[in-house]
Amino acid sequence: MDHAEDRIDPQLRALLPMLPRVDVADPAGFREAQRVRQAQLAAAAGPLPGVTVADRTVPGVADGPDVPIRVYAPDRDPALRGVLVWFHGGGYVFGDIASSDRSCAALAVEADCVVVSVEYRLAPEDPYPAGLEDAHAALLWVAEHASEVVGGGVDASRIAVGGVSAGAGLAAALALYVRDKGGPALVLQLLDNPMIDNHVGTVSANAFTDTPLWTGPQDRLAWSAYLGGLAGSPEADVPPYAAPSRASELAGLPPAFVTANEFDPLRDEGIEYALRLLQAGVPVELHHRPGTFHGSNFLPGAEVSERAREDMYAAVRRAFV
Repeated sequence: MDHAEDRIDPQLRALLPMLPRVDVADPAGFREAQRVRQAQLAAAAGPLPGVTVADRTVPGVADGPDVPIRVYAPDRDPALRGVLVWFHGGGYVFGDIASSDRSCAALAVEADCVVVSVEYRLAPEDPYPAGLEDAHAALLWVAEHASEVVGGGVDASRIAVGGVSAGAGLAAALALYVRDKGGPALVLQLLDNPMIDNHVGTVSANAFTDTPLWTGPQDRLAWSAYLGGLAGSPEADVPPYAAPSRASELAGLPPAFVTANEFDPLRDEGIEYALRLLQAGVPVELHHRPGTFHGSNFLPGAEVSERAREDMYAAVRRAFV
């Protein structure tokens, strides 16, 4: 594990034997294994606490398919709350709404907001721009149908986007897209371990070839699948809406909350993006935590992960004040 295992936080290290081995080379097979594992975990964990959950589909963009969403609203008294549009992780090639159930429910309860989790299309079957189109369609529906969202409706003037890994990449891309194409305005982009750089050439991407949950080689495979026909194109043909690190102008973007974990191949691109946002005049809260790895911020049973989540909840609460 690139000599990293003995430096991983001891509480996280104890969880390593229980983590799945991600197989980006066989996305369909890994998706099925993940669905089985998720169903087993959900059955053992029981109902989601403190939230009302509703599934529905919303219209896709142009000729695209309808987009499934899952809405989590706090069980407290109905109120007009801010809304966080959330995108699950999975390298743009796997993952689904169910994999984020616990984290989205916790976000809704702890940040006292409505969370709308989006089931976007995945590569390689549906490469860029399919995922971004679905993300944009869901965001537009939330903004235009705020009163129809469960839990007393949501405040269309308080919309945030966020996600983890590839989901954070989609959130960053969506923030760029709506800035450039016009609305809706966003109050926050929550970028947890964002996957945003198709170059995969940073020090961390090259160094971490056998780290938990995500590695540099897996990252390269995933980008090739996500970019599809663009993968072998000249760099100028890869738009920032596919790989946000490619954006030349970051001014005018919403405030950002960015996390980077020490033993994560995506560590450096997240930190570099946060610095570029700061230099462009965007308010940024950046957290880097020693002893952590990709995706560990939402793992239970480790104090460092609990602190990471508390910081996220606090950032969302502040954005919706």
